[in-house]
Amino acid sequence: MDDILLSVRNLRTWFESSKGPIRAVDGVSFDVRKGECFALLGESGCGKSMTALTIMQLLPPQARGNVAGEVLLDNRDLLALPEVAMRDVRGRRIGMIFQEPMTSLNPVLSVGAQISEGLARHKGLKGTAARNRVLELLDAVGIPDPGRRIDEYPHQLSGGMKQRVMIAMVLAGEPELLIADEPTTALDVTIQAQILELLRKLQKETGMALLLITHDLGVVAEMADHVAVMYAGHIVEQAPREGFFGNPGHPYTRKLFASLPGQAKRGHKLAIIEGTVPSLAQVFTACRFADRCDYVWPACHETAPRWIEIGAGHGTRCHLQDPMMTRPADAPIRGQQTQDATPPQKDGNTLMKVDDLKVHFPVRKGLFQKTVGHVHAVDGVSLELRKGRTLALVGESGCGKTTAGKAILQLIRPTGGSIRYGDTELTKLDSRGLRPYRRDLQFIFQDPYSAMNPRMLVSDIVAEGMIAQGVGGDDAKNGNRVGQLLEQVGLLPEAARRYPHEFSGGQRQRICIARALAVEPKVVVCDEPTSALDVSVQAQILNLLKGLQDDLGLSYLFITHNMSVVEYLAHEVAVMYLGRIVEHGAVDEVLGSPKHPYTQALLSAVPTLDKASGREVIRLQGDIPSPINPPKGCHFHPRCPHVMPQCRETYPGATPLSDTRTVKCYLYGEGGG
Repeated sequence: MDDILLSVRNLRTWFESSKGPIRAVDGVSFDVRKGECFALLGESGCGKSMTALTIMQLLPPQARGNVAGEVLLDNRDLLALPEVAMRDVRGRRIGMIFQEPMTSLNPVLSVGAQISEGLARHKGLKGTAARNRVLELLDAVGIPDPGRRIDEYPHQLSGGMKQRVMIAMVLAGEPELLIADEPTTALDVTIQAQILELLRKLQKETGMALLLITHDLGVVAEMADHVAVMYAGHIVEQAPREGFFGNPGHPYTRKLFASLPGQAKRGHKLAIIEGTVPSLAQVFTACRFADRCDYVWPACHETAPRWIEIGAGHGTRCHLQDPMMTRPADAPIRGQQTQDATPPQKDGNTLMKVDDLKVHFPVRKGLFQKTVGHVHAVDGVSLELRKGRTLALVGESGCGKTTAGKAILQLIRPTGGSIRYGDTELTKLDSRGLRPYRRDLQFIFQDPYSAMNPRMLVSDIVAEGMIAQGVGGDDAKNGNRVGQLLEQVGLLPEAARRYPHEFSGGQRQRICIARALAVEPKVVVCDEPTSALDVSVQAQILNLLKGLQDDLGLSYLFITHNMSVVEYLAHEVAVMYLGRIVEHGAVDEVLGSPKHPYTQALLSAVPTLDKASGREVIRLQGDIPSPINPPKGCHFHPRCPHVMPQCRETYPGATPLSDTRTVKCYLYGEGGG
């Protein structure tokens, strides 16, 4: 077809290892048409990024010489090109945005210098002409004040701006195809919405095709024209967007949809995909998903499924869809989740009360490190944690969520305010006085790997808190307790004799949960515990946390920017902006009818699976202000679409909207505070 820009045919990328070849990409085929967005969807380790790196010929040494198939760009096979010829393709014909912009940008070169490299290589521009073009590109990707930013360095930019600089670098070569590898994974929903809108705008203006690599179904629904689902190195389903979301054909795809949290699933267990992805160091002769499939029958373990067309441009690799195969009527459907609603919990007693919490970090400069200002990371936060309840704390990166969570547990000493746990004022206690309370107050960190000592066995990691707090007993009792805890979080007791690097991300997060539970806490602060996880692993962790709360009456402060997780898990939600809570209330109230303009913008930016929902995304102007010098009056007024004169003068006080809900905004009250 004349409109096909990139055609990948039976692509194979294997790695040499001591166990034999690792089949990272194993027979992948798809087409990307001019001007369209083609989404490559799948969980971590399925081969998405390796497919992109093979297209770009940026493979690590272990894979070189182990590539087969065809990658046709306008009928020219890129796999047959020498490196010298590929340098003209990269940047000029195909550009690529990598997942982590900070590791892709040179920290010792200015933004302008890095973009100019592509202009010199592909357009022959230098000097004043190159600088003028860089300014045009920075303006095109929405960088404010490009005349100043052009001479700044990557560390001076926010995450969203670094990603925009990466896009500007790619646009310098005016490519026909842009490969975007998880371009919004590490970004807040508001910044994510801006990046996705920018990519759509650039596609419309330049006619550029987009190969979008992601594991986020919401992003796929927002962006894609066609979707391909990868599993264990090959594609198991491919369809136009409407067919994919309207009638998913493969059991793996259906399970991904069922794993998504949301309000409709509150009180129910999320569907999970049992087992693990099969080792890619084997020759596959049957269905790769068979060991995890709910609809498996003997044929699935005996023969590999054919590619079956089930609709216009919609195909899948599954025996269930093959007219030549018949599933036995008496074959069981396994792995069905219990969908009985959990009995509604009554409001628990207040375990912890936080009043006017402040955490200000000094800013020091000069030879004598003189204090010249303060970072107002947390600037007057008040909230309550109740027994057996979950309070979600949401907001953009840099708003102070994590700092507030650490200060509440006294991992960071507050500058001011009160934190009462029962009848005890925690801020008045020294380290020795806090020690008995460490047992009741635990923290689950965002990155489980960096939160564990890589040189310690899992048994020692889990038992460390028990030994420090005198919980358990002798070594034998502690060992039994560790085994019970690992089983409680869904791991085998044998995991105790292994090291952290031997586990997946989801398993490592389970170990961190087991460590927190070891001392039988009453309050657990969860800092983005599912942000780096695939949707199916996220479902396992959420089910675990919800079950533990129901069984043990735990109270959670759940720090996140994932609104679907908030809808599913939380009872109350507090929205934080620049160190202060701007709206607080029951989760149904706040998410169902947001009142503060910031809350409205935050929720409108969340990707939805329903592209025809007609929702209007509220675009916030600029970035979150510096907490060193927050704006006078309402901190949100420089970005607020409803700003009024009084917003610039005094910070609004809390206005009650119901018995359980307050908002700090002059649209609903007159008092300043």
